[in-house]
Amino acid sequence: MLFSVRGGVKLSYRKELSSESPIVRMPTPKRVCIPLQQHVGSPAEPVVEVGQWVGKGQLIGRAGRGISANVHASTSGTVIAIEERMAPHPSGLTQPTVVIDADGQDRWADLVQPITADFPLPASPKELSDRVAAAGIVGLGGAAFPSAVKLDMRYKHSIDTLVINGAECEPYITCDDRLMREAANEIVDGVRIMAYAIAAEQVIIAIEANKPKAVKAMREAAKVDSSIRVVTVPTRFPMGSAQHLLLAVTGRETPADKRTAEVGAVVHNVATARAVSSAIRRGEPLVSRVVTVSGHGVREPANVEVPLGTSVEDLLAFCGGLHPVPTLLIGGGPMMGAPLPSVHAPVVKGSCGVLALTASEINEGPESPCIRCGKCVTACPAGLVPVEMAQLIKRGDLQGAKAIGSQDCIACGSCSFICPSHIPLAHYFSFANGKLNALDRDARRQDRIRALIQARNERAAREAEVKKAASAARKAAKAAAAAAVASVVVACGAPEATEAAVAATQQLEEST
Repeated sequence: MLFSVRGGVKLSYRKELSSESPIVRMPTPKRVCIPLQQHVGSPAEPVVEVGQWVGKGQLIGRAGRGISANVHASTSGTVIAIEERMAPHPSGLTQPTVVIDADGQDRWADLVQPITADFPLPASPKELSDRVAAAGIVGLGGAAFPSAVKLDMRYKHSIDTLVINGAECEPYITCDDRLMREAANEIVDGVRIMAYAIAAEQVIIAIEANKPKAVKAMREAAKVDSSIRVVTVPTRFPMGSAQHLLLAVTGRETPADKRTAEVGAVVHNVATARAVSSAIRRGEPLVSRVVTVSGHGVREPANVEVPLGTSVEDLLAFCGGLHPVPTLLIGGGPMMGAPLPSVHAPVVKGSCGVLALTASEINEGPESPCIRCGKCVTACPAGLVPVEMAQLIKRGDLQGAKAIGSQDCIACGSCSFICPSHIPLAHYFSFANGKLNALDRDARRQDRIRALIQARNERAAREAEVKKAASAARKAAKAAAAAAVASVVVACGAPEATEAAVAATQQLEEST
């Protein structure tokens, strides 16, 4: 049974450019530039040095504090630099990157011992989660959230359902479609491993209805486990959003600012499931991923298994190069992806696609005043009012926009797509949420500073009280000692000594 989901838009998916192109493995480039942050959370810390030889799959960045993920070498070779390099982000900002000159051997480093036994697995859920963390696996649907953190949700929440996201609702992108057709058994194996790790009672693999061959392949592979159901969901963007996919297949709605685990479910991508299988069954960390290269600006659209850290320039060259020169180069899909700052940006764990789009493929036009048609409200899958939020943001009232839900925006871009006035609504919300997050960070920093100042003042007050009490104790001790001397002298009965002792006692008390 499927449940209705609000909003969304019907798109021209344009998947035919690459959907019938089998996955091909790209030869290792001469150089890879591997960012130390390819995931949500804190960056990894480098554990290699310049001049060091590394093997394929060797740890080069250890997960940082809090939420983070390991990073591994995607080929064998020599580390020639650990420096700031361009990240695949439209800002063009740099981030710490390990640069490796490949030696052409693509030789694996020593890997962990694989678990090859059939189900039930001879390993505890915690051991499986630790292996997934060690392999540096993150969500490969684009969010890049560390997968081991999701597997450990069972210790915080009561999880009964595992949903596997095979919707792939972005136009042009077909890498998950091809994976489901070509590696269905590996995906199902990874699904079963994750289901065991989180103690899920049911597993639902959800695939959009426009992928019949993938549905058939996954249903055939899923026959090995009766707890797995493969269902088709409507072809409507953004069906691939975790919250909306969960609602469609279970009827469970995830509250704002909450995770799906808090309503009893965990959502993983099909490519993530395959990566989990590789990590457990072969001991291989995440060092490559399948990327769709498409658009009318590339000569040979394809689905390519790409070593992480490969430059977009090398990837495009492998696909025949650009022709004609595209109007826009996007990392990811056209709806939720972002313009690439340069062809020198690297492929990272979250890179599901590289699109070279010509002018005829871009839904652009000059921005004109809002006509209050309400289409953005109808299209918003989060039930927000984009037109009102945009007006508040234009006036600089970020808190007002926040009050009516701007931070609940999932950045799907449906509102911008449907707007007849070509207002870049999603850009307004991304800008506002970025500013609000920065203000929140500043507020938290100020709170920490105030807390530190208050703690220092309280500590100083306590120290003053301790000093005051110590001084009083010293005075009391001296007075007691003087009184004791005087009593001894008086007991001896010498009047002169008594008078002298009394005088000495008085002088001692006055001096203290």
